[in-house]
Amino acid sequence: MHDVCTARAVRKTFEADLAPVRALRGVDLDVAAGEFVAIMGPSGCGKSTLLNLVAGLDIADEGEITIAGEAVTGRNEDELARMRRRHIGIVFQFFNLLEGMTVLENVVLPAVIAGTKRRPAETRARDMLDLLGLADKARQLPGVLSGGQRQRLAIARALANEPTMLLADEPTGALDTAGGHEVLELFKRLHADGQTILMVTHNDEVASAGDRIVRMRDGRVESDGVERSDDATSATV
Repeated sequence: MHDVCTARAVRKTFEADLAPVRALRGVDLDVAAGEFVAIMGPSGCGKSTLLNLVAGLDIADEGEITIAGEAVTGRNEDELARMRRRHIGIVFQFFNLLEGMTVLENVVLPAVIAGTKRRPAETRARDMLDLLGLADKARQLPGVLSGGQRQRLAIARALANEPTMLLADEPTGALDTAGGHEVLELFKRLHADGQTILMVTHNDEVASAGDRIVRMRDGRVESDGVERSDDATSATV
């Protein structure tokens, strides 16, 4: 099994009024193809910073990150945008949907931006909405959806370009228990179908859905290993 994502000696510091914040202090990480990895740790440990660097939404101060063998570090903004379109789908905690566009248009747009012709983009978007149980909402605006449905729409949008890797930042954080379970079950189904997933969460029960849990503290990887029990995925969110 080959690695889809590698990070080596990654460091990131943010300037602040009182003193610089050393968010990452030499992080190493490997994510293999088809793996579902959860990154855990207390607030401020650097887990979301690491996810943003992997996504090319921010730039590391030091170290190297690769996705599907392509370097993320050392690229300019245009190059990073092209890399994201080829390889990355991102699911955010607060959905980041386009409220003035229909459910279908929210999924079609990323594919069209990436250069897919409108008709095949719509065909794939409808397939994704059908897969995620939103086919009957295609012509509606996102505002009519429940929290769980909104996150499923965000996941459909993230999958529009068949990404090498799906990144998720606290994907159940803004949801109630039922919505959280709904989204977790979807992640497990996507993983079972071979999707590589890297997810940040502060919740042990959510993390237990993955193959492997990476725990961070103070900008470093504290532990990296399988911590999932057979019945863990039945726990409450």
